[in-house]
Amino acid sequence: MRYPVVPGPLMALGVAVAWLLAMPSALADEQPGARDLPLEELRTLSEVFSRVKGDYVEDVSDKELLENAIRGMLQGLDPHSAYLSADDFAELQEGTSGEFGGLGLEVDVDDGFIRVVAPIDDTPAARAGIRAGDLIIRLDDRSTRGMNLNEAVSLMRGEPGTDITLTITREGQDEPLEVTLTRDVVQVVSVRSRMLEDGYGYLRISQFQNRTAANLKDQLAALNEAADGSLDGLVLDLRNNPGGVLQAAVAVADAFLEEGRIVYTEGRLDQAQMEFDASGEDLAHGAPIVVLINEGSASGSEIVAGALQDHRRAVVMGTRSFGKGSVQSVLPLNSGAAIKLTTARYYTPDGRSIQAEGIEPDVILDRVQVRLREDSEPRRLTERDLQRHLDGDQLPRLEDADEQRARAVDDYAVFEALNLLKGLRILGQRR
Repeated sequence: MRYPVVPGPLMALGVAVAWLLAMPSALADEQPGARDLPLEELRTLSEVFSRVKGDYVEDVSDKELLENAIRGMLQGLDPHSAYLSADDFAELQEGTSGEFGGLGLEVDVDDGFIRVVAPIDDTPAARAGIRAGDLIIRLDDRSTRGMNLNEAVSLMRGEPGTDITLTITREGQDEPLEVTLTRDVVQVVSVRSRMLEDGYGYLRISQFQNRTAANLKDQLAALNEAADGSLDGLVLDLRNNPGGVLQAAVAVADAFLEEGRIVYTEGRLDQAQMEFDASGEDLAHGAPIVVLINEGSASGSEIVAGALQDHRRAVVMGTRSFGKGSVQSVLPLNSGAAIKLTTARYYTPDGRSIQAEGIEPDVILDRVQVRLREDSEPRRLTERDLQRHLDGDQLPRLEDADEQRARAVDDYAVFEALNLLKGLRILGQRR
């Protein structure tokens, strides 16, 4: 039997983020302590089970009691270990298809509430302005305090076209916000690209899916062609990318590295010791790269950013990432259900653990939104305003100030990343 490994944020609405690694069936046989059963504690468990069955105010089935016991056992370990019912397990396996129903949120548990890891691009949640770090404190009229993640995800699922109201708290906001979202079929396009201007390309990866690596290569080839064969610089946007398929994340990092370690994992079992190395081809042909990250960049995003940062292949810009650096193995059970168990931590090439620390950017870029002032002061007089002024056509025309302002308003982080790329390009040419 082959077991998938899941080192991504715990669940998305409508999709679990699965990192599919082969894990032998011997894993269950090699669990430390499997043969040393704590008999006294098991007697206590049996006694509690018997008391509940006989004395609880309502009749409860054996299956419900035992499943609740399993859930409690796993939830007490860490925020990412969990029991998956047969339905939950089936939904997890849908996570790499790129299409699912829901709101388009990647969520986790934080201090008893549901926290947004990241909204997914072009989904109801993203369009409504939900942000990474928002705490969901109510779902319609139900408090999420103490709610387990699977229950919250089930409540947020529903028929496309139906509404749900999320009450959220946000840093910097004194009062909770109520946001009504309409459920939809979420179709995730994991890779998008465009030219920012001559020679400079932009790649956005919203999630790591099975076809992300192939799509990346196609779109990178198109960018190179648009840049007359080779880019002068590339912005790789991993903001609010919550993770996904491990092989896809490794392949993305590999696309920009010629050699060296990409990521490795360490755990108590031999099967948890894994290493992934670059295959030897840089599809960007050495062009300078700026990687954009933020607090919603997690798991696979941190692997890519960490690998490119450690190899000095890219400058990482933005805010500290989420800090999801543990590996979960999904172990199917004979009943059709499964358990998700944390079995390892992953490390960047230089041996940095991302768990609870995140990736620290090389260039800090705080959350900034640029807006044009409607009441701006009159523009000052310049040489260009004088009659019969001389044209300065002996040098290439710089980007018009209005164009620069429009670019900054559209996306300030991309604007700053492009400026940094231009500086890196100039420094490279001077050397």
